[in-house]
Parts: sequence; C-alpha cells; structure tokens
Amino acid sequence: MIFAIPEVLTSDELKLLQTRLADAEFIDGKLTAGWHAKLVKNNQQVKSGTSEFQEFKSVVEKALQRNPLFQAAVRPRYVHSLLFTRYNTGMSYGRHTDNALMGQALRRSDVSFTLFLNSPGEYEGGELVIESADDEKAYKLPAGFAIAYPASTLHRVEPVTTGNRLVAVGWVQSLIRDPGDREILFDLDTARRAMFAKEGKSPEFDLISKSIANLLRKWAE
Repeated sequence: MIFAIPEVLTSDELKLLQTRLADAEFIDGKLTAGWHAKLVKNNQQVKSGTSEFQEFKSVVEKALQRNPLFQAAVRPRYVHSLLFTRYNTGMSYGRHTDNALMGQALRRSDVSFTLFLNSPGEYEGGELVIESADDEKAYKLPAGFAIAYPASTLHRVEPVTTGNRLVAVGWVQSLIRDPGDREILFDLDTARRAMFAKEGKSPEFDLISKSIANLLRKWAE
C-alpha cells in the first residue's frame, strides 16, 4: 500500500527544519548505503550523532507520532534510521531496494517513507519513482507532506536538473509484518470510523471493533 500523508509537519516545524538545515553539516550519502546501493547513490545527508541531527530527528518523530493516518496505516513499532538528505543539481539515487535489516539493533524495514522538506517549485527533477509489477509512478509532494510505501519495492530518485531537493527519509518496523494484513486493518479501521461518525457506537461498530482487536492479537509482533 502506497499512500500520501498531507501536512505531517506544521508550518513552524517546517520553517525550523528549513532554517536549521541550511547551516547543517552534510556528508556523502554513500556512507550509509549498502554495498550495491553505493554504486547508484549520489546525494548528501546530515551528519548523524550531532546535537543538531538529534533536534531534527525529534521534530520528525513527534510529528509522525501524532499523525493519525501514519499511525493507522503503518502501525509502527519502531521508526528508525532517519536520514536528512539533500540532492544538489545533478544528484540522483538510482534503482535500488532498501536493506531488510538496518542499524546496530537490526530493525526490520517494513515501510519506507519520504518526508518532503522544500517546495517542488524550488527544484526540477528529483521525483521519487516507485515500481510495481507492471508499472511505475513518480511522486513529488508539497513541503511537509510524506509518502509511505513498502520497503520491499524497487525505487529510485530521478536526477535533480536545477535547484536542490531536501527530504527526510526513514523506515518503520511495523507491529504488523505483512503488508496485506496492514491493509486489511487499515480498511476496517477506516470503515469503523466512518460508521461511528454517521451512527455512533452501534452494534455493527462494536463487531468491527472486536474484529480489529482480535486481528491485532493474532498478527501483532
């Protein structure tokens, strides 16, 4: 399931990140790529372990924690391996798939997400292209919006032809490992909330709530 999440960041959070990232220390993005991804990765990222990186990380994590769509669709157990990435003119990230396990704790990467930090009008190119079995689709969202997608997909970032592309990227180990199971829970929860908005706490609402709870007991890790 691929889905866009509008307005993950408030205008104040977005302005803070844009201002602080302008003066941040960036290093070669190849330093965090797998051995094969290094061959196609050409970008820069904020040096981790610094106080400013921790500040940026905290802003994004808090925004994701309070976002109901992200929480309902992804069911995060851990949000991990955050990177703040810049693509200058001529930079790109060729076709690749994300590592299944990441970091010293070897967190599973079930879901990948890209949080756009500057306006698409500030650069040309730089689309995130996600492949499916018989098609592919390009994404270039407004600042503060995010796109979440299965980490198992092949994807790439097209070359930036003018300007600079600024994003935060990260990964999620979900409570629900299987993407099909996550989609079932998301659909049921969406229907339940719509039913509650129209009819309140009806007997049908209670049955759907029971099913969601029991599926979570069955599938959650």
